[in-house]
Amino acid sequence: MPRPTAAQLAYGSFTVIFSTLAMLLLSQTSSGLGIAVVAFAALALGLLVSLTVPQPKSRTAAAARAAAEAAPAPAPAFVPQRRRVAVRRETVSAAVSSAEPVRERSTP
Repeated sequence: MPRPTAAQLAYGSFTVIFSTLAMLLLSQTSSGLGIAVVAFAALALGLLVSLTVPQPKSRTAAAARAAAEAAPAPAPAFVPQRRRVAVRRETVSAAVSSAEPVRERSTP
């Protein structure tokens, strides 16, 4: 999970502080339960604001992407060598003389 940026921390903190003050002044509550509800609502609002702040593009990721696109592809580390393999070759006449005759089915 990425760390929060300074902007996210600042926006979230300011939202919690100012929304708590505004809700306490507007609601004029003095009970402990009312203050707890206002504080919980302010924390939820601050969390929502801090998560909606757009994340900046990483400079290192952008620089690495640009370098990868600009750099030529590296040569492969291992290039297999072609080998010649001796193959026994038969002529057609030798193969035909040693084979059995082909018998085809006659179609009625």
